[in-house]
Amino acid sequence: VEQGLAETLGLKLGDRLSYDIAGERLTGPITSLRKLSWDSMRVNFFVITPDGMLDGYPASYITAFHLPAGRADFISRLVGRFPNLTVIDVESVVRQLQNTLDQVSRAVQAVFAFALAAGLVVLYAAMQGTADERAQEVAILRALGARRQQLRLMLLAEFAALGGGAGLLAGMGATLIAWALASFAFHLPYLPAPWLLLQGFMTGVLVAVPAGFWGLRETMSASPLQALREAG
Repeated sequence: VEQGLAETLGLKLGDRLSYDIAGERLTGPITSLRKLSWDSMRVNFFVITPDGMLDGYPASYITAFHLPAGRADFISRLVGRFPNLTVIDVESVVRQLQNTLDQVSRAVQAVFAFALAAGLVVLYAAMQGTADERAQEVAILRALGARRQQLRLMLLAEFAALGGGAGLLAGMGATLIAWALASFAFHLPYLPAPWLLLQGFMTGVLVAVPAGFWGLRETMSASPLQALREAG
């Protein structure tokens, strides 16, 4: 029995499987498990029986072959000569699967963009709500002798931390959604994407820092006394 199928159905060595084949019941124990690489596109099966166990039962046969590009007419002639054949174009199946995965990927990216935008909007609202307090703090620091360069570095660190935190949370949310889709919806191994977290962090920083300095532009450009009066 294929290992993935055994895990899905909760099967283990020694369990007995029964199949109904054309009205006859076939039962046998699970003697071994094996792991298959289904993306290899080689012919294989979830369950394999020992030689002779299926003798006398009705059977179908399967094989695989590579058809070079430009030979599509061969399939028509093959099916025309042997009407009982069923031909499956694996390339088309894989292409459709890739298109589906691309759509899922774009959906995750859209969720990431929405989460990032929502986080930045909330961040901007929070920064606007504390703008007066921040302006007063800057004015007091300037009145106490703090230099503009020192204030810029302090504000840069604060805005970068706020924006980076918001972007990082958005990236973590998108990563969690991608993991859930891969694990539970498509049953595929999840491949981490660290660039998603980095992209969210950098986007948050690049948006929060200019927005923060723009809100304090008048306080930073005014004289210490004027800034203190406006903040007060």
